[in-house]
This record gives sequence, structure tokens and C-alpha cells, in this order.
Amino acid sequence: MKALILAGGTGTRLRPITYTRAKQLVPVANKPILFYAIEALVAAGITDIGVIVGDTAEEVMSALGNGDRWNAAITYIPQEAPLGLAHAVKIAEDFMAGEPFVMYLGDNLIANGVTSFVDEFRATGYDAHILLAHVPNAKQFGVAELSDGKIVRLIEKPENPPSDLALVGVYLFTPVIFKAVNAITPSARGELEITDAIQWLVDNGYAVHPHVIGGWWKDTGKRDDMLEANRIMLDLIESDVQGDVDDATNVHGRVRVGRGTTLRNSVVRGPVVIGENCTVVDAYIGPYTSVGDGCAVVGSEIEHSILLQGARIENVGQRVADSLMGCNSVVRRSGTLPSASRFMLGDNSEVDIV
Repeated sequence: MKALILAGGTGTRLRPITYTRAKQLVPVANKPILFYAIEALVAAGITDIGVIVGDTAEEVMSALGNGDRWNAAITYIPQEAPLGLAHAVKIAEDFMAGEPFVMYLGDNLIANGVTSFVDEFRATGYDAHILLAHVPNAKQFGVAELSDGKIVRLIEKPENPPSDLALVGVYLFTPVIFKAVNAITPSARGELEITDAIQWLVDNGYAVHPHVIGGWWKDTGKRDDMLEANRIMLDLIESDVQGDVDDATNVHGRVRVGRGTTLRNSVVRGPVVIGENCTVVDAYIGPYTSVGDGCAVVGSEIEHSILLQGARIENVGQRVADSLMGCNSVVRRSGTLPSASRFMLGDNSEVDIV
């Protein structure tokens, strides 16, 4: 059995962060989201992995390499444009070489991995196995309509969803899916929709099994989803303090601190991850915060946030919360008069002043 990870796309919902990096490489608990997908597949016994890449191919390939770090073999499959999930399947046909496979969207996280779903699929004769989850905002997803536990209809981002069951970003297929992706035509938005391909299987009598998952699932396409995924993953960490912590610093709960990091006269309340070579002075770092390598938090307070590599928060007069700060970004209080707010913001930036 093989796997197909989708790591293309432009990540428009996470701009401006994704102007400079692939959305699948934005870290959650200081680990790129894409790494969790690979780890889940390898844990399920799948080590032959194709990765769909687009405009951010160079960055993704640099991060993943040939897969050796996971004892896997990674093959890169370029997609010339984001033409839909079913198009990604279509161009992977040669790589699959007639084998069944798991398709995993690279910006998704699923509780407890995918091993149980892979085992179930292997043990049955289904042509396709799709995962569903109850969501409050179904119109933002592909949605499934069921009757007596069987799929009746699939609709991509419907204005009036027939149910609250969204397609989770993991699919299991036999090679029959290639008949479907080659039979359908582009949707009104010019893409080959995976919902249309699965609907083709249903309409043509193939066995498509829905599985409504009970655990959490996160599509990390937006800031709030990233922060929630970060919270979930931080709840799983164990304490491991490798940095230099002085006697005036109090560390409470589950906290990881990387090598070369110094903590001075500060309070850290876990769960918190602080990367390598960071500086934390006269600061408070509160629960559910991830601080990337090379960051600085000085004379400031932060909680429930993600700081990417090299970000700095300096002498801010109020607590920073619910924030996602990009690489080498800076938030500081200048101390000059007259007092005012001053910003330099890129396209699609967001600033909330409370």
C-alpha cells in the first residue's frame, strides 16, 4: 500500500504567513504540520509516499528530503497548478502502479493517526473509504449526505449543506479511483473535485464506505485552527528542559526548552514548547504557546500563541494572546513620545487592538 500527500496549494487563508512559506510547513508545537502526516503514515506501515508539490516545491523538498529520517521513501510529483484534489490523484496514477493508497491532505491533523483506518480498509473489500466528521461550519468543506449509513450524495462547499458531515482530509482508495478521476470534468471553479470523483464511484455501483470519526480533526488552513491544533498537540508533550534556567525563573507544568535557550527572571506555565537558542528575560509565557528557534521574549507576556523562528516580542505593555507571528517578525514598544501605534504590515495582515 502506498500514500499520497498533498503539499501544493497557496495557503491563501493563512496569509501573510504563507507569502514566504508553504502552509504545510507552518509549525504546530514546533513541528511542521506536514511531518505529522508522514509520521502517521509510517506508523500505519506505509513507507512508499508520493508528495504532490506546487509553487513551494523547493521548500517542501528541502524540508522532507528523500524520507530517510522517517525510514520512508519519498517521491515528488509536480502539479503545474492547483487544479483540484482529484487532479492530484490523476497525476499520481503512474506512481501508484496499481496499488491501493491513502491520500492525506498535508495541512490536516487527525487524533491518533490513521493506523486504525488503514487496518480497517485492508480488512474489507471496499473500493474507497472516506472519513467524515461533524462540523459546525459545513459549508466550508466537502459535505456528505448519508441514508441508512450509506453515501447518497457528496457536495463541495455547498451554500446549504444537507448535513454537518464534512469530508476529513484523509481518503483510502483502490486503483478504481483512477477511472473516476479520468471520467469527471472540472467544476465551475475550474478544478477536478474529489467529491465528484467519489460521487462517480457511488453512482457506478462501487463500494464507498463512510466512517464518522469520533476524535478531533483539524484542517489548519486558518489562524484560529492553527492555534487550536497547537493547543491540542501541546497537551501531548512531556517536560524536557535542556536550556539554561536561572533561579529567579519559575517553570510550571509540562514545558520543553531547547538547547542554547536562556530563561532569566521569568515565569513559564505549560504546556509550552520553547525552541533552541531563544532568549526569555523578565517575561511570562503562558499555556499553549509554541516559541520557535531563535526567538526572544523580553519584558513581555504571551500565551496561546505561535511564534515562528526568529520572532521577537520586546517590552510590550500588555499581554499578547491568540497570535501567530511569522519568522523574524517583531512586536515592541518603542517608548518614544508622543504615544501612538505604528505598523508596517504586508498584504492581508491582521491587527487586533484590544
